[in-house]
This record gives sequence, C-alpha cells and structure tokens, in this order.
Amino acid sequence: MLTIYQLMKYLRSRHSVAVKSNQTQALRNIGYYHGYKGYRFVRSPSHRIHFSSLDEVIALNKFDMQLKTLFYPKVMFIENALKSYVIESVLADSKSENLDTIFNKSITDYRSYAPGSDRYHKQYTKRMTLKSKINNALIRDYSNHKHTVNHFFDNDQPIPIWAIFESLTLGEFGTFFSCSNLSVKLHTSSILSLPSNLDADGKLTEYIIYALKDLRNAVAHNNTIFDTRFQTSTINRRLITLLEHETNITNIEFKYIDAYIILIAYILRKMGETKTSCKQFITSFISCTDNLRTQIPNNVCNQILGTQQRAHLLQLQNFISHS
Repeated sequence: MLTIYQLMKYLRSRHSVAVKSNQTQALRNIGYYHGYKGYRFVRSPSHRIHFSSLDEVIALNKFDMQLKTLFYPKVMFIENALKSYVIESVLADSKSENLDTIFNKSITDYRSYAPGSDRYHKQYTKRMTLKSKINNALIRDYSNHKHTVNHFFDNDQPIPIWAIFESLTLGEFGTFFSCSNLSVKLHTSSILSLPSNLDADGKLTEYIIYALKDLRNAVAHNNTIFDTRFQTSTINRRLITLLEHETNITNIEFKYIDAYIILIAYILRKMGETKTSCKQFITSFISCTDNLRTQIPNNVCNQILGTQQRAHLLQLQNFISHS
C-alpha cells in the first residue's frame, strides 16, 4: 500500500499528472482511489481523461459535489410528492388504506393482459414479488425501530398505505406503481397534468420514477454523477419524447447530465414550483458548468457536458418562462 507521498510521486511519474507539493491534503480529501481513479474517465473506463494536473481532478471532483448538492433537495422533493400523488390515486380507486384491499382492487395491472399470456405471467410475478418486498421493507424498519412502523406493529394494527410508503425505496415504489391498474395511473397522470395524448396508458409517471431512481441513489450514496455513469437501465424513449414535445428541446440525451436538469425542472413546474425557483435551479447548474469550463480543457468539457448543453438550457429557461 502506497503512502500519500508515494501516490503523489506515482501520479507525477506514471500518469504525468502535475501535483504541487502543497496538495497533499487535497489528495487526501478527495482520495486517490475515489478521486483520481474515480474521475479519470467519462462514463466508461475505456474513455480516459488525460489530466495534466491534479488541479483538474480537484475541479471535476468539486463540480461533481456541487451537482449532488444541487440535485439532492430537488430529487427528495419530487420523490415525496410522487408518493403523495400515488397515495391519493390509490385511495380514490380502492376506497381503502388497507394494503390487502389495495392489492385486490388497485394493484391489478396483470388483469389488463390475456390470462396465461407472457405479459400476464410477468406482471403477476412482479405483483407477488412486490408483496414480498413490502413485507421485507417493513420487517427491516421494524427491526431498526422505525417509529412509523413500530407504532402499528406494537399496537397490533394494520399498517396504512401512507406508512408503508415511508418504508419503500424509490425502486420499490416504482414497482408498486407499475403493478397498479389503469385508474391509479391515469389519476396520477392527471394530478401531474401530463398531456393525455402522450400518456393514454398512464405509464409516463412510471418512466419518470425509474429515470430518477438511479440519480437519487447515486446522490444519496455519494457516487459519481457528472457523466451519468449511475444509469442502470435505458431511459424510456416515451419520456424523452414527452420532454422534447413539451419543452421544444430537441436531441435530449440522457448520457449527459443536463438531461436530468431538463427532467427535474419540467417535473418541478408540473408540481407547482414557481418559475423563479425553477430558473434558479437552472441558473445554478449553468454557473457550475461555466466554472468547470474555466478549469479543464474544452474538449474534455464537451465529452462530459455535450456540445448542445448551452442551447438546451436556454430553451429550458424559455419553456419555464412560458409555462
């Protein structure tokens, strides 16, 4: 295991990265393995960034941390609001807050497929798996003495759906919504004011949840986000079509982080956030990217941010102004 001083020497001699003698603490703070090794490529280890100095690594690390600071409160707000909307939709459909009743009346997407078909089998299996995931989440929180769960268990009362949602991860919540029936989905879509001509089956909310899930988890666990390497699945094309149609922004690519700015700003506006708040969110991102461009080579910035970022954000601000 190399010492911090040996790592500094290693960066100079092996990777031709200029490291100042007074940057010992800076390298300690970002970590050689989390910092340099984690930030030396864009999206894939095969797409290496050829840093010339530790200053550039530190700048990229700072940019990544600023992004997480910017995203965290917005994603948490959206997650909480979406859960609230779905609870409202489920209660309207099932007329009950009891999980068993809700499952029988509202978590019935499988019934929209022909019995015995592959889709029927897949959705029914997902529904059964969901029930198991919910039970596991409740057991986990009960073992961790989470007050919301313990209150109902200790009083031998059924746990209402709103309390159950407090225990679900965003991915588990996405599965819940995916398994819900058309009525629940369309009611949620209506609350969000999503265009009905693009969301006849109410699935856009599901695509939004899954698009945000990986970002939310990466931010919460302090994983690298600047190059969207956190994505575990492809963003649904219908969601991209929605964003492009609604905002008049063309060629949105979720391999660039500005696509998540577009998505979040759009959702926030649909949730009633003020134009001023949404514009401040966008402006903060622009400030971060403008600062990064002064600290690392332009060709590297274009790999990270894309060449259409500035045009996209101007169009996004225009959309917010006229929304």
